[in-house]
Amino acid sequence: MTPSTTRELRYREAINEALRQEMERDETVIIMGEEIAGGAGREHLGIVDAWGGPFRTTVGLIQQFGNQRVLDTPLSEAAFVGTAIGAASTGMRTIAELMFVDFVGVCMDQLLNNAAKMRYMFGGQVKVPFTMLTRIGAGFGSAAQHSESFYSIFSHIPGLKGVVPSDPYTAKGLLIAAIQDDDPVIYFEHKGLYGDMGPVPEEPYAIPIGKARTVRSGSDITLVGISRMTWVCTEAAEELAKEGVNAEVVDLLSVSPIDYDLIIDSVRRTHRLVVVDEDTPVCSLASDICARVAEEAFDYLDAPPSRVTAPHTPVPYSRPLENLYVPNASRVIKTVQGLVSRG
Repeated sequence: MTPSTTRELRYREAINEALRQEMERDETVIIMGEEIAGGAGREHLGIVDAWGGPFRTTVGLIQQFGNQRVLDTPLSEAAFVGTAIGAASTGMRTIAELMFVDFVGVCMDQLLNNAAKMRYMFGGQVKVPFTMLTRIGAGFGSAAQHSESFYSIFSHIPGLKGVVPSDPYTAKGLLIAAIQDDDPVIYFEHKGLYGDMGPVPEEPYAIPIGKARTVRSGSDITLVGISRMTWVCTEAAEELAKEGVNAEVVDLLSVSPIDYDLIIDSVRRTHRLVVVDEDTPVCSLASDICARVAEEAFDYLDAPPSRVTAPHTPVPYSRPLENLYVPNASRVIKTVQGLVSRG
């Protein structure tokens, strides 16, 4: 066996490598979306691989695989998401790029009534190996229609899987797992992580969908983070350690299915829980996780399960307000201090 080679890659580069390796491995893998190949054909201007979408995650793909497998689409999310789902049901392994999760309303019927239900309605005779790449995250002055998180919406829909990579390693492994899955998977990229560096094996690898991980061990409280909020939890844990509070940090990684077993096992050891969720609070993942822990680990709790979330409002355009909108380490620390003080 060839030994693994690990290098430092950016989050966006890890996504690009996963796409490239899966397209090399399987010729039925195709990708489509708005502006994903817009840099092709400009070599005469001295611009090579210059585009790859507004976040440069598809850079170079059209040059390698051609315009029959990398499809620049019209600005119609309903059309190209529906096309990708239909192609997946007939034997292709398709990827559609929804530029921002805020645009999901345009193609929700295709996701809700087709992708999520086809395998169920046809008694398992139809597979839908479809992956939708989309972006989440506030904090960049992009206003209300380009800044939401919304992963909780998809978690509510039976038949859809959802993953939230938090670093370059999980970005590559979860995307490969999503593309290889025979069910529809929504892959949530956080805009605030694109430039983050981390070790990534050169060889292809898949991270199981539905499994969380512990990124910091602790004994006094469990902090559950989702995507970039995992590192907000880690920052808070490091500050809390200076006060003698030893926080365990769980990185959720998958929003459907959710790894309740790992979370509950952690809470049974730490006796307290805070879920840090960038989505809005009503009917949220944070609420669901707190409810499940209260149901299944009530006797182990020394304080109520608690949430740190965005407020129940659209994302504000005002930068000072937006800074208040996104959960931060200070809010997590204050919440933890209140729970620990209960005894």
